[in-house]
Amino acid sequence: MVKYVAEPFKIKMVEPLKMTTREYREEKLKAANYNVFGLDSDDVYIDLLTDSGTGAMSDTQWAGIMTGDESYAGARSYRRLLKAAQDIFNYKYAQPVHQGRAAEQVLLPCLLKKGQKCISNMHFDTTRGHVGLIGARAVDIVVPEAKDTQTYMPFKGNMDVPRLEAYINEVGAENVGLIIMTITNNSAGGQPVSMANMKATKAVADKYGITMIIDAARYAENAYFIKQREEGYADVEIIDIVREMFSYADAFTMSAKKDAIVNMGGLIGIRDSEELYTKVKGWTIPYEGFVTYGGLAGRDLEALAIGLYEGLDKDYLRYRIGQVEYLGGRLMEEGIAFQYPVGGHAVFLDAKALLPHIPYNEFPGQALACELYLEAGIRSCDIGSYLLDLDPETGEQLQSEMEFTRLAIPRRVYTQAHFDVVVEALINIKKRASEITGYKILWQPPVLRHFTAKLEPLKK
Repeated sequence: MVKYVAEPFKIKMVEPLKMTTREYREEKLKAANYNVFGLDSDDVYIDLLTDSGTGAMSDTQWAGIMTGDESYAGARSYRRLLKAAQDIFNYKYAQPVHQGRAAEQVLLPCLLKKGQKCISNMHFDTTRGHVGLIGARAVDIVVPEAKDTQTYMPFKGNMDVPRLEAYINEVGAENVGLIIMTITNNSAGGQPVSMANMKATKAVADKYGITMIIDAARYAENAYFIKQREEGYADVEIIDIVREMFSYADAFTMSAKKDAIVNMGGLIGIRDSEELYTKVKGWTIPYEGFVTYGGLAGRDLEALAIGLYEGLDKDYLRYRIGQVEYLGGRLMEEGIAFQYPVGGHAVFLDAKALLPHIPYNEFPGQALACELYLEAGIRSCDIGSYLLDLDPETGEQLQSEMEFTRLAIPRRVYTQAHFDVVVEALINIKKRASEITGYKILWQPPVLRHFTAKLEPLKK
């Protein structure tokens, strides 16, 4: 029996949740055009849609909010954040922005040109979208083990370094504008990247004169996995692992709404290039506001400076990843397939294994997400073919190598009993899996369609 890791905190405030019937949820899902992003949060019992900005801040962070400096320029909260970022990442420059996609909007056009290739271990949705908006092409080169959901590998998020170098030689280094290392690798199931792999990838980037950056949304979780799984790091402090990780990149983008445990915020880090920082400042001002607030209130800057450190606490990280491991262990006991081992922030259900009769172009990951809501009011999301936009050249539906339904766990929010409800719901769904149908898209925007697309279930 898998053991639940007890919370390293006590609860001093609660938020009521509404209990609903299946009939009520059927009505609400239909009104949302079978897009779980269209549901009202009041109609969701357990919200596992995302871990982005959904965490519970600490008493220290809330206290910091009360002391935030709301000055337009030169606020002390900005200086505190800058000092924290320089200390943790050992980078010379840091630029706050309002969230991760804002960091991509500001930084990527400084590094990537139309027609170039952008290589990653795997791009997440907003990153892929911003690469496409520039007119560049996103290329994923993750290790093949990531596609085998049932076999254990400690670092399934790794870049396939030999294939990376072969691809660069195939297309020409001058046609590769950027290499992005996503830690943890969200689209591969929240899987971590090893230190050795980061070092080897940076060596290839340097060999061919290609800039390498980190998508750092879940950097602390990745560092914890390195401490737990990689030889030579068991006795190394989390912050020192973080500093080494970031030494193997030239810059980073971060959605601070994940591992920094804030409800809004993002960062751009630049190791030592004053030229690049000058470009970033130039784009920040029209897109995000003056550089010392970057689209954030002073109170948000203050909470972010505190949260960057709280997210590195080893007791917190043990509990945080322990929650995900508990949910995964319970599902394994019930024979429900997921990307094994679990990631740091989510369990990625293998929708293809649970719903093998639903083809990729009828979106099994989305079908399972809808079914979870109907069964128990649980909101999740597709990380599969539905997540992918249409091929920009042919207009055809792209096929994802993995068809996942992601159960993303908000930080410091849910208890063991909530996870048991999730397991019970999936047990019931498994019993009638053959009755579940796929979905078709009635309307979709050209980019990042899964946020606003309208769908309907196919008839049995």
